[in-house]
Amino acid sequence: MKVFLFFLAPLFTLVMSAQQLPTDYLTSDFHKGRRDAFRAEMPANAVAVLFSNPVRNRANDVDYIYHQDPNFHYLTGYNEPHAILLLFSSPQTTPDGTTYKELIFVQERNALAEQWNGRRLGVEGTIATLGFESAFNGSEFAALDIDFKSFDKLLFYNFKNDYRDTRDGADLFDLVKSFKNKIGFPSNYNATRQQAYTLIQSTPVEQTDKVVKLLDRYARMDPSLSEDPYIKDFMAAARVGDNQKILDRAKTAVNIALSQYNFDLEGLDRIMSGLRETKLPEEMALLKKAIEISAIGQLEVMKAMHPGMSETEVQGVHEYVYKKYGAEYEGYPSIVGGGNNGCILHYIENNKPQLGAELVLMDLGAEYHGYTADVTRTIPANGVFSPEQKAIYEIVYNAQEAGIAASIVGAPFSAPGAVASKVVAEGLISLGLIKEASEARKYFPHGTSHYLGLDVHDKGTNGPFKSNTVITVEPGIYIPEGSDCDPKWWGIAVRIEDDILISDQGPVLLSHMAPRSVEAIEAAMKLPSPLDSFSLPTLD
Repeated sequence: MKVFLFFLAPLFTLVMSAQQLPTDYLTSDFHKGRRDAFRAEMPANAVAVLFSNPVRNRANDVDYIYHQDPNFHYLTGYNEPHAILLLFSSPQTTPDGTTYKELIFVQERNALAEQWNGRRLGVEGTIATLGFESAFNGSEFAALDIDFKSFDKLLFYNFKNDYRDTRDGADLFDLVKSFKNKIGFPSNYNATRQQAYTLIQSTPVEQTDKVVKLLDRYARMDPSLSEDPYIKDFMAAARVGDNQKILDRAKTAVNIALSQYNFDLEGLDRIMSGLRETKLPEEMALLKKAIEISAIGQLEVMKAMHPGMSETEVQGVHEYVYKKYGAEYEGYPSIVGGGNNGCILHYIENNKPQLGAELVLMDLGAEYHGYTADVTRTIPANGVFSPEQKAIYEIVYNAQEAGIAASIVGAPFSAPGAVASKVVAEGLISLGLIKEASEARKYFPHGTSHYLGLDVHDKGTNGPFKSNTVITVEPGIYIPEGSDCDPKWWGIAVRIEDDILISDQGPVLLSHMAPRSVEAIEAAMKLPSPLDSFSLPTLD
């Protein structure tokens, strides 16, 4: 195997080092440790390939602010576009005897580009600040002479093809194109078909019924699978249940088909989900700060809220607090829904001009150094819950209390949702909004928990809860206008969402700084706000 490499001593001092920057970023040792942990989970004789996120166009010649792929950030700390990382399960050797176990290709330094669009680390900066023993310009990737077919497993994510060709010769478009050529990636490759084949190949005969159900689901996503001869053979034999010869023939056929490629489009995500599910202390420091910032944002809005405020203004107050504390971004588009707008689960227009006496559902989270919070509060714009608003709120509050109590080490991932759903159903029955528990789903249509971290819906295994995992607990009740109930309930939407650390000592409420009960919210809304005296000129 030939490898085109050169190694640079990490003696480079960046001009940008004089620039004042926050001092609490994750360290190069953290990212190196995560690469080592990833490598320990890789199959033998394997290579994993990860790409940076594409640049997203906003309009014409204006792009969105760049955000790195969380997996790429987790493993490298590199937050620029147009980069590729290769991790090897065991050390590789160059023709001159030099060994290496990882390669990273990054944007080249370019004075003109940096004058317009900001500083780049480049090769030397990547080595000096991110802890890589070597780094290379992206333009050198095309010359990399590695026989990818020599590996038993080649781990990568399936291509989304959602990037543009900037024609600079070393952008993400070129890196992906070059990689596809190197591995012989066919233009008609069907990742779902490979998943189906792998399922047929690897599942023991006693789980055949389970495989059939999964294959049915795959076929609904991709109808062409129903015409695949190997899958048809297997499904037909499995449903009869007594034709072992056809089952064996189907397994043999998929074994042959799978042997054409060493691609593994699931292993990479499986490893990343296992690693990112639990948080190291360095991660928790950043995640807790993001959560506290978001909780303070909720409190400050409670203090500032009045009936004349708009949804946009509410959003602005939250996001100002984020910026005041140094959070770079929002973790996801901010949701501020007054009245019936709150019944739209992912409502982001936030353009209602006056909130009046309605409930305001505020689902927002600060992103601090890559880690995002997710905190939701629902408050009355006039400072006092009406009897109907309070009745619905108390049901959701009690459901959340039960869900948080169920968030303990060893409990199934479904535990918070199961108990919260029971409380919601019983509460809705007691109010006469439904007659049977099964009807509750129309007013509580979503799950109760998800992992939290580098993504707002972070990666995880969905297995029994482990210590040092962070989840949300977020029950809700939504009664849109026109619902089949007394109109006095129409337009009431309540969601309460908190960020919970699963610990060996029990669940820890990380977002406690945001008032949560009816009494605490109404008391907070009576407090003075720094914005009480803030006014701007009236515009025509």
